[in-house]
Amino acid sequence: MGEIFMADTNGRKLKVFLCHAAQDKPVVRALYARLLAEGWIDPWLDEEKLYPGQDWDMEIEKAVEETHTVIVCLSNNAVTKEGYIQRELRLVLNMADYKPEGTLFIIPIRVDECPLPRRLKMWHYVDFYPAERGDWAYERLLVSLHTRAEKLGIGTTKPAAPAQTQAARPLNPPVVLHQKEKPAASPDRLMIGEMEFCRIPAGTFLMGSADSDKQAFKNEKPQHTLDIPYDYWMARFPVTNAQYAAYLGDKQHPVKDWAQKRDHPVTHVSWEDAMRYCRWLNEQFQEQLPADLLLRLPSEAEWEKAAHGADGRLYPWGNQFDPHKCNTREGGKNGTTPVGAYSPQGDSPYGCAEMSGNVWEWTHSLRKPYPYQPRDGREDEQAAGRRVLRGGSFLYYARVARCAYRDDGPFDLFGDYNGFRVVASVSLL
Repeated sequence: MGEIFMADTNGRKLKVFLCHAAQDKPVVRALYARLLAEGWIDPWLDEEKLYPGQDWDMEIEKAVEETHTVIVCLSNNAVTKEGYIQRELRLVLNMADYKPEGTLFIIPIRVDECPLPRRLKMWHYVDFYPAERGDWAYERLLVSLHTRAEKLGIGTTKPAAPAQTQAARPLNPPVVLHQKEKPAASPDRLMIGEMEFCRIPAGTFLMGSADSDKQAFKNEKPQHTLDIPYDYWMARFPVTNAQYAAYLGDKQHPVKDWAQKRDHPVTHVSWEDAMRYCRWLNEQFQEQLPADLLLRLPSEAEWEKAAHGADGRLYPWGNQFDPHKCNTREGGKNGTTPVGAYSPQGDSPYGCAEMSGNVWEWTHSLRKPYPYQPRDGREDEQAAGRRVLRGGSFLYYARVARCAYRDDGPFDLFGDYNGFRVVASVSLL
């Protein structure tokens, strides 16, 4: 696939202000160097941009006013001590109040295990620690900067391919679709609007649970080989409160405190609610999608393959449960966590995050026995019956967070543990 972005012919660059504590200079210098090397980013670092005799306060205020995006580097040094970092943060947050809702103006990154300041909790952050996570985190940061540049009409060049992580195979940078632009090939990832999608390749996989799995329930058997004969793209994360708010417009959000949990998965969503959201989403991006694809709820089979790959593993990351890789009752969170909080350590082989725990996810499918038969009426949107939910939630234990576990509920069921994610795939009808 050719590059979607090209260097800006007018020489415009994305201005990025690096807000940080003085004690974190070594980490921030390294980040500054990588951003500068991209060619299309103009990072602002005080020791590089401020000169003797200048008024530091005035120059910093001017830089923040002119910047396109602020990267707030958070550490225990930054959040527990007074000094320029606190003054810069106040300035940045005040500027953010004047930005349109949903603007990628502030991107928090954590350089060590520190608490997030209260006023920054509404923004999704990325961890740059431990050290082996650095390349993956930087690649994630570049995705956000690409999105910001696109909205501002600033051209960019294609970022370097991300390094391999412990939990996910290497993925090429996402293809970001412009208005009326469609992918000419099958990229590993797509960005449609502000949603990131991971490609799930065509082919066979093991569906259901083996007899050797002592935790398996009867409706998960028999385990069988199923062929999905087409590529499809699964959303990397569940739909968030902020993404659902864009669909609602002036209507009341189902999550009362959603503005404080913008990057948490939306809950209190019925199957019908999720279906209506998907129809709206198709209207928004109908000119960007290939003719044979649409945005919808995943079938039960599509969901399971995206969750554990082809080999029938119990959890997205392997066969051993790990409470540090998902939000289940074992973790004691007692509520949803921001999307990405357990990524990449809990990712599936294809890079999909949090397919175990956090929230139950609606699928397109009716509850029917195995073996799975895609043409037996289970994908009929008009049929009455209970729809399948997958993945478990923060309220449930590890047993039901297994990739093969099948729950179900009436189409009008909703609760503080039900959400969904979307897939870009062929029609099931």
